Amino acid sequence: MSRIKKFFIAFFTVLLVFSLVSIAKTYVLDYVNEQQMKELAEIRNKAMDKGEGATPSPFITNTKAHEPAMLSEFQELYKRNPDIVGWLKIDDTRIDYPIMQNQQDAQYYLNHDFDKERNKNGLPFLDEYSHIDHSDILLIHGHHMNSGAMFADLMKYKKESYYMEHPTFQFSTLYEKEEYEIVAVILSKVYRKTDEVFKYYQISQVDTSAEFNSYIENIQKLALYDTGVTAQYGDKLIVLSTCEYSTKNGRLAVVARKRK
Repeated sequence: MSRIKKFFIAFFTVLLVFSLVSIAKTYVLDYVNEQQMKELAEIRNKAMDKGEGATPSPFITNTKAHEPAMLSEFQELYKRNPDIVGWLKIDDTRIDYPIMQNQQDAQYYLNHDFDKERNKNGLPFLDEYSHIDHSDILLIHGHHMNSGAMFADLMKYKKESYYMEHPTFQFSTLYEKEEYEIVAVILSKVYRKTDEVFKYYQISQVDTSAEFNSYIENIQKLALYDTGVTAQYGDKLIVLSTCEYSTKNGRLAVVARKRK
């Protein structure tokens, strides 16, 4: 056997081993991440089973006298990580996750898990220009993982038939259970700063009634189909945003309003 042939056999053997190790690491990481999500959901569900509503806790020190008590389902999770701001659940999907926001680093949960360990899956997190207690638009970012984790299941909303069966989802803040009905599902992208186009993610520029109505009008122009639901100034919106790979820097967003 020639030296060149031996070299290529050795090279491709090493390459194969490296690829298999990388794949194995990915599967292990995805498994660990999925188990952590199940653990967190179980903690929350057990607390809900013990009793609905809010109960005071001696461990929660950030609740002031004039503020509502934290829902019991969040108290244990909050003690474990006070960056939690809510919980998102969409029926018949893997989306059953805590929503995070780190005040010191807006991008922190792009690559950290609930226990603040580095993790490429990250966690869904609230945009830096969204404030859980008083913003009219809550923009929530989440990865579109090939494993199907995080916000990958939002892709199902490309089909109107899927929307028809899942027109609402549940979102709870630490203090209130909420339900949202979907206004529109849109395809867009992350544009250059100089591009003079509608950018659904620029929520910091939506303050007045005119700006809010303009935002909704532009959302509806991008809608993949008509849901028959709209929103007006005074409504609270959630925008679920994730990567969409049919175009460079593509994004899919599900826009929903809080039910009154």
